[in-house]
Amino acid sequence: MRKFIARAIVFTAILSFSVLLRAHLLPEVPEGAQAVTLGGMPLFAAKPSEGALEKLAQARADYAADADDADNIIWYARRTAYTGDYRGAIEIFSEGIEKHPGDARMYRHRGHRYISIREFDRAIADLKKAAELIAGTENETEPDGLPNARGIPISSLHGNTWYHLGLAYFLKHDWENAYRAYENGFNAARNVDNKVSTTHWRYTILRRMGRNEDAERVLDAITADMDIIENTSYHRLCLFYKGELSLEEMMADVTDSPSGASAAYGVASWHYSNGDMEKARQQFEALTATSGWSSFGYIAAEVDLATM
Repeated sequence: MRKFIARAIVFTAILSFSVLLRAHLLPEVPEGAQAVTLGGMPLFAAKPSEGALEKLAQARADYAADADDADNIIWYARRTAYTGDYRGAIEIFSEGIEKHPGDARMYRHRGHRYISIREFDRAIADLKKAAELIAGTENETEPDGLPNARGIPISSLHGNTWYHLGLAYFLKHDWENAYRAYENGFNAARNVDNKVSTTHWRYTILRRMGRNEDAERVLDAITADMDIIENTSYHRLCLFYKGELSLEEMMADVTDSPSGASAAYGVASWHYSNGDMEKARQQFEALTATSGWSSFGYIAAEVDLATM
């Protein structure tokens, strides 16, 4: 009997520690939800595709074969996130941080997923840690989880670290730190796709800061003949800001998709910076009525609506 009681106490202690650890990593949400909006509404994952589930099964099998391998951990977590389970991905990346505390990739990816679930302060802490770890190191290509049509990866570890850190600061409306991070991201750019995405955010931040002349100057790096692989919406937004595309042409890009959300947010933020708050509000509300609640444009619109 004493042995049974002792085991029960140990099991309860382990369970309590697990609950506390989970609470430390993740905020409490309604059952089944991934996150809650800034207004307190629960957000649920859409049903994943069969392809996403098949790739997750393979990543899980690789992880089961060697759970200490850093790449196996990263892909298991990334594939988990691609099915909409961002909280599960955060837990796996957290295991990766315990096993590989000096691997910047773990912090960079976990920071990204903290943005997805609206945990901006935790995202900043992770991405700042990743920035410390990449300092003085050679940049490296990040393999694509969802390859583009040309099969050419456009992302890098340094670029993604600065990009997501800039976004996390942007979502806190910390303009100075957001701009500094995106400047680093622009300087780390390895291709024109990286240049147009970071330029869009630098322009937007400078407009929010009232530095309109500086905002116009950063657009000098963008030309219509750039060979863009993925970031077409960001490229077209920059051309729109330069006056080389009309508002009607830009609005044609607004769809219920991640790239469409980028276009929608860029146009709505442009109205905001030009002082047309009513038009901005209408477009922010239209964007947050779509299904893509984890897209960066949706999250940024949600933040702006909460602070308007």
